[in-house]
Amino acid sequence: MSAPSKQPVVDPVVVTAGTTCAEAIAQAGLPTSGPKAIVVVRDASGQLRDLDWAPSSDESVEPIAIDSPDGLNVLRHSAAHVLAQAVQDLFPEAKLGIGPPVENGFYYDFSVSKPFQPDDLEKIEKRMQEIVKSGQTFKRRRFEDLEAAKAELKDEPFKLELVDIKGDVDADVMEVGGGELTIYDNFDKDGKRCWGDLCRGPHLPSTRFIPAFKIMRSAAAYWRGSEKNPQLQRIYGTAWPSRDALKAYLQFLEEAAKRDHRKIGSDLDLFSFPDEIGSGLAVFHPKGGIIRRELENYSRKRHEEEGYQFVNSPHITKEQLFLTSGHLPYYKDTMFPPMQIEGAEYYLKPMNCPMHHLIYRARGRSYRELPLRLFEFGTVYRYEKSGVVHGLTRVRGLTMDDSHIYTTQEQMGDEIKFLLKFVLDLLADYGLSDFYLELSTRDDSPKFVGSEENWAEATAALERAATESGLELVPDPGGAAFYGPKISVQARDAIGRSWQMSTIQVDFNMPERFGLEYQAADGTRKRPALIHRALFGSIERFFGVLTEHYAGAFPAWLSPIQVVGIPIRTDHAPFLQSFVDRLRGQGIRAEVDESDDRMQKKIRTAQQQKIPFMVLAGDEDVSNGTVSFRYRDGSQRNGVSLDEAVEHVVEFVKSRANSGPSAA
Repeated sequence: MSAPSKQPVVDPVVVTAGTTCAEAIAQAGLPTSGPKAIVVVRDASGQLRDLDWAPSSDESVEPIAIDSPDGLNVLRHSAAHVLAQAVQDLFPEAKLGIGPPVENGFYYDFSVSKPFQPDDLEKIEKRMQEIVKSGQTFKRRRFEDLEAAKAELKDEPFKLELVDIKGDVDADVMEVGGGELTIYDNFDKDGKRCWGDLCRGPHLPSTRFIPAFKIMRSAAAYWRGSEKNPQLQRIYGTAWPSRDALKAYLQFLEEAAKRDHRKIGSDLDLFSFPDEIGSGLAVFHPKGGIIRRELENYSRKRHEEEGYQFVNSPHITKEQLFLTSGHLPYYKDTMFPPMQIEGAEYYLKPMNCPMHHLIYRARGRSYRELPLRLFEFGTVYRYEKSGVVHGLTRVRGLTMDDSHIYTTQEQMGDEIKFLLKFVLDLLADYGLSDFYLELSTRDDSPKFVGSEENWAEATAALERAATESGLELVPDPGGAAFYGPKISVQARDAIGRSWQMSTIQVDFNMPERFGLEYQAADGTRKRPALIHRALFGSIERFFGVLTEHYAGAFPAWLSPIQVVGIPIRTDHAPFLQSFVDRLRGQGIRAEVDESDDRMQKKIRTAQQQKIPFMVLAGDEDVSNGTVSFRYRDGSQRNGVSLDEAVEHVVEFVKSRANSGPSAA
């Protein structure tokens, strides 16, 4: 979830014919060891090459450092090979699956007789350390043909399956499309082959270029991601270009674990996932319900101010609606199975947009009504695979803050600018303010619908809006949906993780499929332009993201309990209760802790519940008509008159400040 890293610009190096890239890099005086070492190069065609590659003619190459995005992928992919070698050294019966680099690390899948245990992982990591220290070299070798590959890989059934596929696979392994099928062998210092793996590469020059790694965990995984295939054991690891970088990453993981919204949600009694209801289906408890209500209410208020019109739609619909929209063929695998009712098939809706189009089409529309902004907090249902369901951030029942905006073609550009500013401002109101944008466009694939002219116009409008925002814009060529380009707002949280938030998406498909029209000023009938816009994505996911962003210490305006009165002795409780009653009269969520716990225990409980205002009162406060504040940051403010105390709390809560109250 980290933000994208840019590939550093390094001056090209000319590799003369018959000379290896390693020799050219050394002659150019570039680093050949350490956290900035050059580990691969990019040739003139854009292909990454090993350093022992020697071009047949002079060629200019781009040096790639180990700490660059491409360099990190090579490092982690090489570490995955070392992991696989270590596993087969210790568990000779293990059969190899795939072992790609992933964000911040790598994994490798194995077929073994029983799951790996923690002590197995310790032994594997120790064996990896031995392999790394031995300085084995990675060498690329090309198979002459498929039969030669099959003969060598006869004992590796999963690799044989990949050889048979002879095409693009979701793995780290093949280069069949270009006419080559390659393997990487590992050799020791005496030139003896130690191990090998079907792979297209490239790799580090040797295992000594893996300075810092750690095995993280193991888990079950289906071969090639399909539940119809055998279940394998996946080992995850992480690798970094220095020990300091590994240490920093592990510290980051510790902090992320403390912020895990699933744990905080349980500790603060916000939500749960009862087994009786089903996986990925959350229930919100009273305190979580308060936070959710505040999130939604503020969003409703801001949408109303900007001219949105609220609509509602049912949770199920006949099959034909999703055939008309075109969703059923594309999304059937992630939709819940149909229900047979009165001779028709009904589906739980996985998205709201088709129903909004029916609302638009329910009567004639004039250009004077446009832009028409429809908005709904609509609950939808998606059959996410059990392996990807994760707390509130990946659920099967989710409430989307869906908007569909219908405009004239001429209005589209200005509307996109308006939408982008609106979502950025609103996300900032919730405390997220560190953004970058991703622009997803079409490529040459035949899957995209709509004319090239419409695509060009919409893409240009999105790009103009993104550029004018002043935010970093990351291109995503080919990442658009089949029906139009989009901008995705990526927000960094308090510890630097990136989360996809709002999307603004142009759609050329739905107006045509649903026959949407409006009467233009000249009396002709025209198709409206359609923009899909989600602000939170889903309430559930946004709730989870904010919980982790604030580590459960929500701003006062979102906190389920905003004020807790803590009497020094039991007889001080009535005084605090009268103060709390005044706050409640001003709309503040306040209560008095009248439990039998001692005062210090009550303070610790309030701190654990992350309540913004703790208000204490003793004999002196009762006599003087004052209270004392204790804040979440540990600061205190004593002897505050009741009128001033009420004003202080009310003003702070209503300010919607996203920092905590303090005596400072």
